[in-house]
Amino acid sequence: MTLKKVDIPLEVVILLIAGMSLVVTGALLFAVSNGLIPYYENGFHGLLLVIIALQTMMLGKTPFGDVRRSRTLLAAGVIVAAVGIITCFVPTFSRFPRLLLLVCLGPGGLALLLQMCIARDKLRTWVRYGGILWHLTIGCSAVYCLSMLLAVLLWKGSMIALSVTATAVLIYGIVVFYLAGVLRKVYRAYPGSEKSQENAGLSLDATMILLTAVFMIILGLMLIPVSLRFLPFSGSAQIGLLMVIFAVQMLAAGSTPIGPFPRSWLIIFFGFIFAALGIISCIVPGILVSPLTILVGVLNILGGIITLTKICLPLLKAGKPRPVLPPVLARLFIVQLIMNILAIMFGTSMLIPNLVHGLVIGIILAANGGAILYLLHILVLLDKAQTVTKT
Repeated sequence: MTLKKVDIPLEVVILLIAGMSLVVTGALLFAVSNGLIPYYENGFHGLLLVIIALQTMMLGKTPFGDVRRSRTLLAAGVIVAAVGIITCFVPTFSRFPRLLLLVCLGPGGLALLLQMCIARDKLRTWVRYGGILWHLTIGCSAVYCLSMLLAVLLWKGSMIALSVTATAVLIYGIVVFYLAGVLRKVYRAYPGSEKSQENAGLSLDATMILLTAVFMIILGLMLIPVSLRFLPFSGSAQIGLLMVIFAVQMLAAGSTPIGPFPRSWLIIFFGFIFAALGIISCIVPGILVSPLTILVGVLNILGGIITLTKICLPLLKAGKPRPVLPPVLARLFIVQLIMNILAIMFGTSMLIPNLVHGLVIGIILAANGGAILYLLHILVLLDKAQTVTKT
């Protein structure tokens, strides 16, 4: 049963990650209000911005409504993701992310609520058909209203008791979970209602590759001034956000750090575990840094070794002539080789502290991000070539 293939729409996956982020944060804020644990606000704000960016990049769903998928929209999503990533990493970068998040949640929530009421294919249609669409009406209305409430809490900040904020965030998370469950039932009952996941010519996997590349490049570039002690840095949020990205890949496509697997209940289970650990690490500084550092280090090394074995072993078999690869495939092979060697180097540096200077690690990560971007470029070229061949 645990190995049975599972079909969960991407929109539901992102909502589940958002709901878990809110529920975990709300629960932890009660402990924070009693002085039991520390709280890293930038980690929570950055995480929410990355989730908003995921919805924008993968689904064309912005905080102000659905937008036609385009390269401009993809670029906007990348910018929001970059702001979220930097917010997680740098404790002093807080004013602009808070303002951006406030705009997304407040005016954005109001815009979505008005669109739901005005659009012909939403509220009026849902009420007419009833059934599960009644639940969709309740879920969407509650999410939009609570989004505006959270914006007010962000705006007022310290003027409101932390326990009140904790309660609101916890309820918001529960409602997002409820909406995710309703949407899954809606997509089952009305299969045509789920929109295509193609975005500006990029598939789901390609979009996740792009996000991973942006993450690696920003992390690598920021580690350079951090290693020179020019910039404060949150290692806990960095490792936590990476775990959340792993979780999204696992939940959406069954893609794990050690290779792709069928998206089964077992993979879904591990995806939620990764997400929970990552969210906690983003919000509570220092609590999970050591175990998650070891976990990510081991996964990078294993993933690099397994992939290198898969791509190199066929070339090492004796008695078989080596095929002459087309130039684009030869470049793909070289990029994969470089990427996995860099992944092994990064994983080793995480397991053995002070083995490599932070400046060198930053260069390795930035180079890895650049290699991932080049890999994406090659994959897009191959996809276009296949499309031309089919037509």
